[in-house]
Amino acid sequence: MTDGGARGGTDVTVAGPGWRGWRAATESALYGPDGFYRRPEGPAGHFRTSVHASPLFARAVAGLLCRVDEALGRPDRLDFVDMAAGRGELVTGVLAALPAGTAARTRAYAVEIAARPAELDHRIEWRAELPRAVTGLLFANEWLDNIPLEVAQTDASGVPRRVLVRTDGTERPGEPVTGAEAAWLARWWPLPAEEGLRAEIGLPRDTAWASAVSCVERGLAVAVDYAHTVDARPPFGTLTGFREGRETAPVPDGSCDITAHVALDACTLPGGRVLTQRTALRTLGITGARPPLTLASTDPAAYVRALASAGEAAELTAAGGLGDFGWLVQPVGIADPLAQASPTGR
Repeated sequence: MTDGGARGGTDVTVAGPGWRGWRAATESALYGPDGFYRRPEGPAGHFRTSVHASPLFARAVAGLLCRVDEALGRPDRLDFVDMAAGRGELVTGVLAALPAGTAARTRAYAVEIAARPAELDHRIEWRAELPRAVTGLLFANEWLDNIPLEVAQTDASGVPRRVLVRTDGTERPGEPVTGAEAAWLARWWPLPAEEGLRAEIGLPRDTAWASAVSCVERGLAVAVDYAHTVDARPPFGTLTGFREGRETAPVPDGSCDITAHVALDACTLPGGRVLTQRTALRTLGITGARPPLTLASTDPAAYVRALASAGEAAELTAAGGLGDFGWLVQPVGIADPLAQASPTGR
């Protein structure tokens, strides 16, 4: 990814006829002319994110945007950027959940490489690149995990080598990892000298996130993804695929999503922090608490609605599931809105 593009990137290495590093192979499979993310059904046709799980997620993000608005002093124009927007589900939900006065001041952007959906709200500007000079909230839900990266695997001598792959998913070892990629591994994902251990070299994601944050003049940038930290990296990596709602082998032929969890700690810039989705959503009022049983007798319909909402909130905050997502929160020129009490006025 370069220059704030919606997905994908450049500067990838091709290694011999039919063999490429995972970064080049993924770039082609996801974002090429016939790539996975250009399909008409969109990401929702193959996997379910927090956005698709419940409208409560968009409402929570709308609440976060209101907190950012307060921290900015309620500017005449408030930006909301939905990064890697899929088919615009999140930005649509956020606009619908905002108070009328805030919505009237909000300029909404959806950043995505696919074509604009025909039915999308006319208030949403559809772009292939990030807008510059953002004042407001940039929200990247499951974007970084789809930025292509190289995969390394230790050989019999314990040397990390780049993994090369063919379109059918067949792999073989390539050249040793060197330069900036080797330095990144040493700092963020050190591999013991044991054959067969794997790591995903997250340097392109660090660069992509820094580029995205640089577009925010004042406000907040948030990246949400499955994540891990340097003290608990998975020994064999996390590279995988998804097709039609099921996890599958990561075959770079355009037939499936290819994703890997994110080293959010490596992406974090000065002043940023990582917390769980469970913590973030509870701070925004999404708790999953069951409604009082007395409501069932006084207003049965309201009780049923509240019970359904509690179930959706429980899914969004569940341990071992969506609640374990990491939220990388990066304030720019304001205090961290998730560290403050909810504002009383909007």
